[in-house]
Amino acid sequence: MNFALYKELLAVRPIRRLLTVGMIARIPHSAAGVLLTLHIVLTLGEGYAAAGAAAAVMTIGIAVGAPWRGRRVDTVGLRKALIPSVVSETVIWSVVPHVSYEWLLALVFVGGLLTLPIFSVVRQSLGVLASGEQRRTAFALDAIATELVFMLGPAAGAIVATAGYSVAGLTVVGVCTSVAGLFLMWFNPPTRSAVPDAEYETDQQEGAEVAVVAAAPAHLQEAAAELAPVAAGELRRSGLRHRVAHNFAWLTAAVAAVFAVAAGAGMVLSGTDVGIVAALETGGHQAEIGLVFVFWCAASVVGGLLYGAMHRPVSPIVLLLGMAALTIPMGFARDTLTLCLLSLLPGLLCAPVLSSASEKVAELVEEGRRGEAMGWYGSALTAGVALGAPLAGVFIDGIGPSAGFVSVGAAGVVLCLFGLVLLRHRRRRTLAA
Repeated sequence: MNFALYKELLAVRPIRRLLTVGMIARIPHSAAGVLLTLHIVLTLGEGYAAAGAAAAVMTIGIAVGAPWRGRRVDTVGLRKALIPSVVSETVIWSVVPHVSYEWLLALVFVGGLLTLPIFSVVRQSLGVLASGEQRRTAFALDAIATELVFMLGPAAGAIVATAGYSVAGLTVVGVCTSVAGLFLMWFNPPTRSAVPDAEYETDQQEGAEVAVVAAAPAHLQEAAAELAPVAAGELRRSGLRHRVAHNFAWLTAAVAAVFAVAAGAGMVLSGTDVGIVAALETGGHQAEIGLVFVFWCAASVVGGLLYGAMHRPVSPIVLLLGMAALTIPMGFARDTLTLCLLSLLPGLLCAPVLSSASEKVAELVEEGRRGEAMGWYGSALTAGVALGAPLAGVFIDGIGPSAGFVSVGAAGVVLCLFGLVLLRHRRRRTLAA
């Protein structure tokens, strides 16, 4: 391990500034989930089921919007791509606290759809600003910053909401996120290297070819119009297939495997989150929930620091397998201290899983499509989060809090083992060919 990599990395001003802005920009939205939940329960008088439905609707909006927002960064540049988010964040989150529950659902969906794509932008830009071992360290630092955010944001949101200021808190979330977006637009971190890659050059060449065809003489166009309708339809279908295949040429089996790992990580983490809350609430120790989260997140910070100093990468699927397997013993905890201690081992692998997966996406996808790829990566992670909480909840309601940890841990192990078998089979076929 080489911890001097952190000093070298933070000495680069653009990277240092990007990591700082990314961490600050995530804080408002990390508090938004708790604020929204407690606003629905305490202010609107709805139940926790209604609050969960609102969170699910917002999650769906984020998952749907992330790839599109990432693609906009690729095609029109960061500044233009962020304009809808900068406007919508303040407008939507200023209106949300003042409407009925039904209107709130529609607004949080649109808010999720147009949310500031801070996750994909930071990861995409780090992939440009850092390379080699520096890239691994940069992604590890970003994962560590995210852990620190989730140690601060939800706690702050809970304090504000329980004090009766959920309306003001949600408004501040929107305004602060818009300000962070404006700062990103001013800073304008690079999302593509100065030298275009092969994919970008191909796009430019195809654009030139289209322009030449469009400028063809009128009599040639008339002759083409006289072709048989069946032939014309076949050409359109062929052209559509070509465009779809070209647009998703970056989505290889290896990239899809990383997305599966991201979904699995989100599932294990959100299920563990619900399991911790359920275990302590059942035992009447609600006041100690924050203590377990501090242990869990602090272990992730340590794990991220260690992983970022390593000379060699570790496969994200192997890291996820370890994290999922080590989550299962948390179900055997019988008091808060034991739960804190058992959370350390899976926590150590949390930041490494996320940083390793991000590093893999940056390595496998060319810059011209990396924003879109990071958007899909974020959607996969979000989809896993949306799946893990209800999965753990079903087992908690049916069996007990311990079943929440066991269910998501076992599901993560099965997913990883299945992935490893497929990868081994693919390698054998490649060698045989």
